[in-house]
Amino acid sequence: MDTCTESKTIRLTFSDIELSRQLFGEQDGNLGQLSQLSGALVYARGNTVHIKGDEEAVDLSRNLLEQLYGLLKEKYPVYKHDFNHAYRILCEDHKAKLKKIFLDTVYITSKKRAITPRNQNQKAYIEAIRNYDIVFGIGPAGTGKTYLAMAMAVSALSKGTANRIILTRPAVEAGESLGFLPGDLTDKIDPYLRPLYDALHDMMQFEKVATLMQNGVIEVAPLAFMRGRTLNEAFIILDEAQNTTTEQMKMFLTRIGFNSKAVVTGDITQIDLPTDKSSGLVEAKNILTPIPGIQFVHFTKKDVVRHRLVQDIINAYEILEANRANHQTTPL
Repeated sequence: MDTCTESKTIRLTFSDIELSRQLFGEQDGNLGQLSQLSGALVYARGNTVHIKGDEEAVDLSRNLLEQLYGLLKEKYPVYKHDFNHAYRILCEDHKAKLKKIFLDTVYITSKKRAITPRNQNQKAYIEAIRNYDIVFGIGPAGTGKTYLAMAMAVSALSKGTANRIILTRPAVEAGESLGFLPGDLTDKIDPYLRPLYDALHDMMQFEKVATLMQNGVIEVAPLAFMRGRTLNEAFIILDEAQNTTTEQMKMFLTRIGFNSKAVVTGDITQIDLPTDKSSGLVEAKNILTPIPGIQFVHFTKKDVVRHRLVQDIINAYEILEANRANHQTTPL
């Protein structure tokens, strides 16, 4: 790859024509995405990219293109949304190595799609799950907390480092009051556990999941079902943990047995407990952080990896809530 620099204009020539086409995207759509993100003018002539703009935007764009081209050479498929993720990573740390993040494949799904971290915090989260027995992932929806934990659980099962997977949630946001709901027990709890099923089915064939659940290798159950048990050689995920009480969190954490790993996920800004109940996740964060062997990974709205509109929606609601708070505190 040859590079020529002139003032605020850079030309990058990529030697592999086929890889350069993949990098540029259909009708150079990836380069158009990069132009929108960086504010620089980015366009292609043949297998050469021209970048014009202020120095910071040009340098960042070059860094991004060179690193994504390196990923393509490693057989990693680069898509349009990867430009968005990569841009955010390099904006925060221009020395970041995208290969270390994007090539950290956790699991290959039933759709033959690699599950990989999309930012620094996701990378730190995966490494924490590998290295610690109890990991807390705290942050807003869309940051991959539950999905990546599920991928690590399926990977552990396939490698034989865990004999079973146990997935659990508080059954009802305000405290597991199932009795008034219609239907039998399965009908009552399924809506609250459905997101866990969805993630699981995205990684394994439906028939395989059904067989493993029938054999007790995979268990999806409300948190109340964990009481009185000791869970050995298991990978356990507690989702929506912000809606556990102090007692429920203590109960869950003391279920962990030998050769087991637990991941606790939640968003402490979305607590649905009654006002007289403390969140078990908030209290765990406050009192368990100093304990060796327990790791906390905190995500922010910058780590959202869903559709780009999700982050815009989060920002819009944060502005609304801030305006409401200011209005309530402004004296008449």
